[in-house]
Amino acid sequence: MCQYSVVPRALLSVYDKSGIVEFARDLRALGWELLSSGGTAGVLAEAGIEVRDVASITGYPAILGHRVVTLHPAVHGGLLADVDDPEHRADLAEHGIEPIALAAVNLYPFAEKPGIDLIDVGGPAMVRAAAKNHRHVGVVTEPSQYAAVIDELRNHGVLTESTRRSLAARAFAHTAAYDAQVAQWFADESGDLPQRLTLSLERQAVLRYGENPHQRGALYRISGMEGWWSTAEQLGGKEMSYLNVYDADAAWSLVHRFDEPAVVIVKHANPCGVAVAADIETAYRRAHQCDPVSAFGGIVGLNRPLSVSVAHELAEVFTEVVVAPDFEPAALEMLARRKNLRIVRAAPPRRGGWSLRSVDGGVLVQDHDTPGLDTSGWRVVGNMQPTPSQLRDAAVAWVTCAAVGSNAIVLVKDSCAVGIGAGQQNRVDAARIACTKAGERATGSVAASDAFFPFRDGPEVLAAAGVKVIVQPGGSQRDDEVIATVDEYGLVMLFTGVRHFRH
Repeated sequence: MCQYSVVPRALLSVYDKSGIVEFARDLRALGWELLSSGGTAGVLAEAGIEVRDVASITGYPAILGHRVVTLHPAVHGGLLADVDDPEHRADLAEHGIEPIALAAVNLYPFAEKPGIDLIDVGGPAMVRAAAKNHRHVGVVTEPSQYAAVIDELRNHGVLTESTRRSLAARAFAHTAAYDAQVAQWFADESGDLPQRLTLSLERQAVLRYGENPHQRGALYRISGMEGWWSTAEQLGGKEMSYLNVYDADAAWSLVHRFDEPAVVIVKHANPCGVAVAADIETAYRRAHQCDPVSAFGGIVGLNRPLSVSVAHELAEVFTEVVVAPDFEPAALEMLARRKNLRIVRAAPPRRGGWSLRSVDGGVLVQDHDTPGLDTSGWRVVGNMQPTPSQLRDAAVAWVTCAAVGSNAIVLVKDSCAVGIGAGQQNRVDAARIACTKAGERATGSVAASDAFFPFRDGPEVLAAAGVKVIVQPGGSQRDDEVIATVDEYGLVMLFTGVRHFRH
């Protein structure tokens, strides 16, 4: 690294001003000259820190409503100059430009309130210039980096080559993420799936392993998008694994489809227990009763605070993860004694953007599937009409079925899943599994199918088990045959007109 013969200069131009005063004060104590602009210069001056305004070296005030402040050779020449190159040094001398050894720059918070006015131009330009010239310039883009930079300057007098390179890598990732947020916003504004989809992923957590111990795993967040994982707090238990995260997301997403107190238990990405009730205690008890065998080692999601009563019952079952909006203090204390139980407090899911799934060398992109409890658009076919309670169960079954791997059949009785058949290659096998799991509870239940019945055999299996209502999308070439079958057995059939495959 070139040792500057002049007093080292730092350029400070930040939107997020947290920690900037302390950072600037430490730099001044180390003998650095400070150059700043606009609001940052004002904050530093108000704190009594000596600072030169950028306008004093550019000869121009901020213009165009602050759209042009630092876009000037006096700034970018100082950032981009290779001071080991005689020609660069000659250019600096000829034009009276002084090199800049450190740039602390962060960008407008575009993701918080997307719009044209928050598309930063000067900030990314400075960050990229400093990062490109990282052989001579350190670039700081996050307040969390300030302390380490100051420590290294105190210990070494300069930033080491490895530190400058590491900071540059973070800086380019920072501007790439920012540009991705802007590109995403323009794509969203169009309302179409874009020709180019630009996403920046930031690692949020390293996981113990992937789906299996020999696979590496990590959780990434899409820059600019705040999903529920971004603010979730783990209050107890071992580290989360890849499958813990995946299954917890499935449970949390489904349980928040319901407005009333609800509990969802997930195993291997499929719900094995779902119940809606007047209180969370009843909902947990009934969700567990759906399939107690599969609930062993499952993930539990509750859309109400977890009470001491639920904690007592939960303690009787080996559970990998429990996710809730909050925990009663005594309940949390009780659950925390179980070292293998991961306890997560989380805000409701904020499902946005698109659903992504990787394939070899590419990504499949689609809108998120958003099934709801509204039955007003459904159509009764056949001779029988549903009762209000049957229609309510049909809505619960329908929303649950959309979260089950296809082919899927879900049986619900009194707002509680009693049988779930998931992931079968044909629909009649899914129906048989759901009815077998339900046993006698299938009598009087409502069955939901995520796609239409292509033949009469599926409804016949359900009818034989005692199912009284079937809700399905409709649309088969044999709909008339299927409708005739349910009329023959005296069943109600509802067509939703919407399919909910989940592969």
